[in-house]
Amino acid sequence: MRPYDFAKLASIRLLVVGDIMLDRYWFGEVNRISPEAPVPVVKIERQEERLGGAANVAKNVIALGAAATLLSVVGKDEAARSLTHLLAAAGIDADLKVDSLIETTVKLRVIGRQQQLLRVDFETLPSHEILSAKLAEFSRRISGCDAVILSDYGKGGLIHIPEMIRLAREAGKPVLVDPKGDDFSRYRGATVITPNKSEFRAVVGRWLSEEELAEKAETLRRQLELEALLITRSEEGMSLFTEGHVRHEAAIAREVFDVSGAGDTVIATLATLRAARFSWSDAVHVANCAAGIVVGKLGAAVATREELSVALASASC
Repeated sequence: MRPYDFAKLASIRLLVVGDIMLDRYWFGEVNRISPEAPVPVVKIERQEERLGGAANVAKNVIALGAAATLLSVVGKDEAARSLTHLLAAAGIDADLKVDSLIETTVKLRVIGRQQQLLRVDFETLPSHEILSAKLAEFSRRISGCDAVILSDYGKGGLIHIPEMIRLAREAGKPVLVDPKGDDFSRYRGATVITPNKSEFRAVVGRWLSEEELAEKAETLRRQLELEALLITRSEEGMSLFTEGHVRHEAAIAREVFDVSGAGDTVIATLATLRAARFSWSDAVHVANCAAGIVVGKLGAAVATREELSVALASASC
């Protein structure tokens, strides 16, 4: 495999906008079943907090050696304070709009014997006033970035996404969107969207062959006026559809520990490399390799530039 010039990523700055959350992990031992109900009793031994959602996207950008500015909304609570500390420690330039009427989104996972036993979500939709303030900040910061990532987790933080896409394209900035839901029309005009297989199926319906998949992908790409459409397909790898061309990347053969956060890594890697003028084929190849690295780690994780260089130089990618 030829070497990639990752050194030039140091001059790249990404603007990441979207839903952020605090990922909490409670680790413990399971030695008995509860007498109250047929569920395991977990004796918690340690706790861990990590950046989730769009914050994990920004952390993946930093891990590649680029710079990231993060715009999002949080509540006025303890979880927001934890996120602020984690963002500062990761070197992320974060502008968090505080909405005192909501709770910061938290995902609590209980892990026993290396298995996720339970996930509890805490979330509230942000107010329109706070979201309007975030849009104004987006407009102010757009000129200082090389590309924009819109990370939609369906938590209500991106109701202005059509306007954000318009502003970014008018400024000549590539816009990469990690979509959510069954209506992709709001992403019209983006440079690329990166749905997973289930999200894509929810929008276009099922397919019975690779040819039918390609037809549906090309139809959607044209309808949304996208430069490219990337479908992440779990064990089937990922497929990139551009004008008159399809590129398929096979899944990296390695033990899968946890797929959560892999989509964050894919779009962060793709955006950073495209902002640095890597070709679509090279950017997708490296993003696929990065995804293969993070699924071997627990929870939302990152693939560092060093890990990528080693993997790309070996037969694993």
